[in-house]
Amino acid sequence: MSLTKKRAAQMIKSFAKKGLVFYAMFFMFLSGGITMGAETKELLITDFDSPVAANAWRVINDGVMGGISSSTWNITDSGTALFSGTVSLENNGGFASARSPVGTHDLSAYTGISLRVKGDGKRYKLNLKTDAEFDSILYQTEFITEKDNWQIIKVAFSRFVPTYHGVVLSNAPALDTKAVKTFGVLIADKQKGPFRLEIDWMKAYKD
Repeated sequence: MSLTKKRAAQMIKSFAKKGLVFYAMFFMFLSGGITMGAETKELLITDFDSPVAANAWRVINDGVMGGISSSTWNITDSGTALFSGTVSLENNGGFASARSPVGTHDLSAYTGISLRVKGDGKRYKLNLKTDAEFDSILYQTEFITEKDNWQIIKVAFSRFVPTYHGVVLSNAPALDTKAVKTFGVLIADKQKGPFRLEIDWMKAYKD
């Protein structure tokens, strides 16, 4: 059976509205939204074509600390995620981020995370969490975008370091890849002004 991504997304949305969860998940599998099989060298985490999964991401900005940075998370007509906004350094602020819904992902069979992005030439951080708490340790690594060019970024799990409020923690445990709860992206490091990061998909990869 062959399905275009657009048609599969339409059918998923229709089934989800009717409460037919099994059929929605079945068509997610057919369209690549769910990847099965331990032998694969890639595991699709999300390609943002599933309306339920894509719109469940939320923005978390420095307003939680009194800052005034702003950001939005939108799904484009082409089925990509667009994270954009403005970073302000006022009121001791200076960051904007987006985070996936909480789940449980055993990625211990994989080497790291890859994502296809189109950015603005700025530096971003990829965040992983191993608990469901709102304010807790973030495992982070940085990646640099090329302005207006699509790139495939690959970051090994060994590059992720434990941080809390931007400070590296020397005594925290290493990333537990068997228990990844959330994924996220963040812009900080005094990069004030507008930003724009488009994400096509995110996968776990194996060397």
